[in-house]
Amino acid sequence: MKLAISGKGGVGKTTLAALLARALAEAGRPVTAVDADPATNLALALGLPPEDCPRPISEMREMIEERTGSKGSYGAFFKINPDVRDLPEKYSGMIHGVRVLALGGVKQGGSGCFCPENALLKALVSHLLLQPREVVILDMEAGVEHLGRATAQAVSAMLIVVEPGQRSLQTALTIQRLAAEIGIPRVGVILNKVAPGSDPNRLLPGLDAFTVLGTLSFDPEIARADLEGRSPYTGREPQLSELRAIFARLEAWIGEPTSARSPGEAPPIL
Repeated sequence: MKLAISGKGGVGKTTLAALLARALAEAGRPVTAVDADPATNLALALGLPPEDCPRPISEMREMIEERTGSKGSYGAFFKINPDVRDLPEKYSGMIHGVRVLALGGVKQGGSGCFCPENALLKALVSHLLLQPREVVILDMEAGVEHLGRATAQAVSAMLIVVEPGQRSLQTALTIQRLAAEIGIPRVGVILNKVAPGSDPNRLLPGLDAFTVLGTLSFDPEIARADLEGRSPYTGREPQLSELRAIFARLEAWIGEPTSARSPGEAPPIL
């Protein structure tokens, strides 16, 4: 299972990525959580202290120059398919059974176009997405910059996090269009910060344009964890119940088990 998670800033996509990664690891799956947002907060959300958070790969200029053969000057030749096989092990952190890797930002058009940093980051994403028997969760910014047409088909699904509000929904529509343009096969929505008992379709008209995979209730404990620098994963039954429902829909939708079990075996209690 390879999941890309996106959405408007502040909707809770990093929180969702951390919750999914932690719960899937507890269910027995090998999980790599990849921070592909320039803000690089995923390691903190998983519970790593700041001093142990992995350094973003995009900031490792000497390593990038060595791997790509770049001389660091504009217009120089460099490898567009550098060797990245050892980078996940070398530059990742580990917590609660989740390996976490920070990519950092991809340069946008007009700020250097296709540069050595972009070449290495996209090669690394391709390498991670093509690993069998491993769950990969990509925490992305509101776009698809770390993905290309060559890697999009390796993504099982893109999950767009939406909070109650039209700006969040409009961002989701844009992400859905971008994902379709590069060939991501499935795009679904998870509605976050929902008041318990609310009807999502009444809460946010326009959701019928998406496959809705579940909801996460507003939880003041998650906000408190963020303020205190803790993981939002509580292990409390209401949170686990919502995650189980999301896992069940994901399994049915993409046809891949979210837990390490034999065919016909009941899913484990997360």
